[in-house]
Amino acid sequence: MTTRQEVVDFCLQWQDAYADAPFHDNNWTVLRHKSNKKSFAFVYEYQGKMRVNVKCAPADTAFWRGAYPGGVLPGYHMNKSHWNTIVLGLVPEADVKNMIGDSFRLTGPVVKERKKC
Repeated sequence: MTTRQEVVDFCLQWQDAYADAPFHDNNWTVLRHKSNKKSFAFVYEYQGKMRVNVKCAPADTAFWRGAYPGGVLPGYHMNKSHWNTIVLGLVPEADVKNMIGDSFRLTGPVVKERKKC
């Protein structure tokens, strides 16, 4: 997975996902949940490489950065404890998909459990 369109197509596989362009800059594509409007992936080109910002559990941010130094960075323009930036082409596709999937789940609507009587 190395192109914007590949990332967008992968993200749109989820029923609750849609692509948005909220900025006055065509460089950014934001993937959001329809149900709560929360963003789970920001796709953009920077320094000649496609990148994706994804939300991570705080314990996972350091893991991914350590696993792929230079390929996974602190989130660009994001909270560094909760977001990572993936540099496409430097991280195996399976791990890119795993990180995007985690971000989708972390930002999704909260499902409340019903009390049993």
